[in-house]
Amino acid sequence: MQKQTIGPAVGTHLGKPIYQTIVTDGIQYIFDRIAECDFDGCPLQQLAKNELMLKTGLIYKQC
Repeated sequence: MQKQTIGPAVGTHLGKPIYQTIVTDGIQYIFDRIAECDFDGCPLQQLAKNELMLKTGLIYKQC
C-alpha cells in the first residue's frame, strides 16, 4: 500500500487541485507540467525516468 502526502494546492486542472508537492512511498515529487493528452489518453513517452503522471494528466518530477 502506498502512503501519500500532499502539499498545498497551487492551482486547478479539470476541476481538480494541482498540489505543489506529493510524497509517495517516501519519495518527494514537485509539480512540473500538464501532460499533452488526446482522446486516446496521455502518452507515457512524454515522461522522463524521474517523473510520474497522475490520472488527471499532471506530471510531477522527483526532487
